[in-house]
Amino acid sequence: MRPPLRAVATLAAAAALVTGCSSGDDWSRPHPKQSAIGTLGPGFIDPSAPPTPEATVTPRPGSWTGVHPAKGYRVVLLTAGDDRPTKALVTAVKNWAASEHVDLRTVVADDRSDLIPSITRAIDMSPDLVVSAGNGLVDPLTVVTASHLSQQFLVVGAELAEPTHNVTAVVWPGASFRGEGLDMSSTYDPGSFTSGRCAAAIRAGVAAVLHDLTGMVIWLDDLQLVP
Repeated sequence: MRPPLRAVATLAAAAALVTGCSSGDDWSRPHPKQSAIGTLGPGFIDPSAPPTPEATVTPRPGSWTGVHPAKGYRVVLLTAGDDRPTKALVTAVKNWAASEHVDLRTVVADDRSDLIPSITRAIDMSPDLVVSAGNGLVDPLTVVTASHLSQQFLVVGAELAEPTHNVTAVVWPGASFRGEGLDMSSTYDPGSFTSGRCAAAIRAGVAAVLHDLTGMVIWLDDLQLVP
């Protein structure tokens, strides 16, 4: 006895949904390097004097806004801590990912003992980019990133003291933590982590990474930032 046509249609629709979800969520398939959509505007860097490793650059306001990742760009948001600055960064990254149709996964370090294992979990997922949010990750990243030079990292709201070429950072006045016991280039101010600053940081940082401008610190001064 044949099943009713309505039942067949329902089963077919359910199967299509399952297939669609699994194919979209599968990071195990080959994934070519993603190119930028759009180009950096004038003043992001000086083309006649490209930044050297570990250099600090101050891009012209808005020079990164014309750059977007390709749809499906794979990003792991690596985060630790529940302080207000970290929460603001996490929100900015998630909002950016949603607006840019980025395939975003999140790895959360449960406690101090989980900081390095959480970085390892993020690397093992083989994303296009690991974005770090939270000062607690700075020292562990210093230990791990130099051993994984093929993986790109973006640190927002903090920086590594001696980054390798695969680590890019975006900071601004009030957000320049460099690790335990190290001086900062500006006084740390949790209140400086506004939604506008955090949003500018993720967009400027990703724009740099997509154009292979890595291993440097991007400094956004307050004149550039939305309150």
